[in-house]
Parts: sequence; C-alpha cells; structure tokens
Amino acid sequence: MESLDPTLFLWLLTFIAAAAMLYSAVGHGGASGYLAAMALFGVSAAVMKPAALAMNIAVAGLVFYRLWRAGYFDARLFWPFALGSIPLAFVGGALTLPGGVYKILVAVALLIAAARLLWKTQDHAASSTPNIWVALVSGAGLGLLSGLTGVGGGIFLSPLLLMLRWANMRTTAAISAAFILVNSIAALAGHSTVAVAWPAQLPLLMLAALAGALIGSELAVRRLAPVTLRRVLVIAAVKMLMTA
Repeated sequence: MESLDPTLFLWLLTFIAAAAMLYSAVGHGGASGYLAAMALFGVSAAVMKPAALAMNIAVAGLVFYRLWRAGYFDARLFWPFALGSIPLAFVGGALTLPGGVYKILVAVALLIAAARLLWKTQDHAASSTPNIWVALVSGAGLGLLSGLTGVGGGIFLSPLLLMLRWANMRTTAAISAAFILVNSIAALAGHSTVAVAWPAQLPLLMLAALAGALIGSELAVRRLAPVTLRRVLVIAAVKMLMTA
C-alpha cells in the first residue's frame, strides 16, 4: 500500500467507506468488500488480511452494538456457531499461506460472496432451531475460512440462518454482526502470533470504514448492494486469480 499515490489512496478510502455502508446495513462487517477494494488497488497479500480483520472488528462491533441495543440479538442461537468458529478462526489467522494460494482462496471467497448477493432474501419468522452439532460444525468451517482469508464469515452464515428459517432478517443481522466480530478478533489474535505487516495507513482505513458504517447502520440500502457489490467482487476476484 506504500506505493499508492495520494489520489489512489483517496479512492481506496472511498471504496472502503462505500463497502462498509452497504454491508453494515445488513449486519455485515464488510471484509469481502474491503478485500475486493484492496485487490483492485494492488495492495499486497501480506497486508490485506490484517487490514480487513481490523476494519471488520471496528464495523461489526458498531453494528452489533446497535442491533443488540435494539433487542434483535439471540444469544442462544448465536453461541453454538461462535463456539465452533472461534478456535478455528484463531488457527486460520495464525497460518500464513503462500501469496499465490492466498490470492486464489480470497478470489474464491469473493466469487462465493458475489453469488450470495444473487440470492433473493425474504423475511420469515423463525420456524425451527439448528441441531447443536450442525451449528458447531458450520461455525468451525466458517471460522477457519475467516482466519485464512480475513473475511468474518457473516456473509456465508446469514443465508444459512435465513434459508433454513432459523432466524428472521433482523435477528440474522444481529447474529451475523456478532459472529463476524468474534471471528475477526480471534483471527487477528492468531495472526498476531506471526509476523504481521501492519499498514501505516490502517487508522485512516478504519476511520473510512467506520464513517461508512455510521451511515449504513442508519439507512436501508440493501437494494443497492446486489448490483454494485457483485460487480466489484467479481472484478476483484478475477484480478486476484490473474495475479496469483
């Protein structure tokens, strides 16, 4: 990121703020958007994961606090997923993948995230509860993915909760925010046990993400997300595959 001139860096901050606004509106931390933005601007793989996790913690923490205060958080539904995910997120965060492998894995995650935005969500009342072992295993898989790539896992957990009618949309948003928060903290803690390439501009990146999240948590911008974010995610994924 040191090679970015001031103009390009301002564009990167703009992209990050926009991603935070769009994702936070549905309870997500926005890591896939941050990774896509950093990929488009040629940020090194060594910097992408810790930067995305740090921004995730800031945004998901803000979103979770607001949804928790509003009474949408269901701790009983949340804890089995978190219990399975936290240890694996720490392990994944501590693993340093070769640059080419990391880019391929992130590109696949971005394409999955883009495909997820094609899915039309409808708000239904919760009609069942997950088996505890299903929740633990699902959480473990998403936690490992979170640690390896720097995504928080919420963009993959939320369709599972909605599709199987384990939660309505507002409860799903609150659980996703909490899931992203704990996974990102665990993954960053794991990553901190190895050499970490902290970007010098990280405070500015986090401020941009928080600025977007402050707007996104107040506005219902869900209808803007599918077209806008899907195109960015796909373009970024293709670029990462080409440079892997």
